[in-house]
Amino acid sequence: MYDVTDTTDPLVDRLASVDSVVEVGIGNHPDVAGALAERGVDVTATDIVEREAPDGVRFVVDDILDPDQSVYAGCDIVFARNLPPELHRPTLTVADDVDAAFWFTTLGGDQPTVAVDREQLPGGETLYRAKDSKALE
Repeated sequence: MYDVTDTTDPLVDRLASVDSVVEVGIGNHPDVAGALAERGVDVTATDIVEREAPDGVRFVVDDILDPDQSVYAGCDIVFARNLPPELHRPTLTVADDVDAAFWFTTLGGDQPTVAVDREQLPGGETLYRAKDSKALE
């Protein structure tokens, strides 16, 4: 049973089905990245400023609006939690460029600005899977 106030575990359960994830804009919330690393997923986290990353998580300063493609190359999923609408299309472009899926969540009432499949996760979080990116079910 999931704690409905914490949506981290369902996100981790869903993302842990792949070998490698790059989390964009980790900010001060590295819980998903850390939990994925604990499950053996190869995790890289990015942000536009230096951030603390959990053990097992590689951190890279990168701006999704001016990305270093090598950071994302070879990953299965480019993921972002609480991604603002103005970053949906640029992040999808990066994912497409490296042949990765693009999965993300938004803040509250923000709607996706790219075509998506919606997946309601236990605990109430909606996971958006970009339709234009590599299909991963």
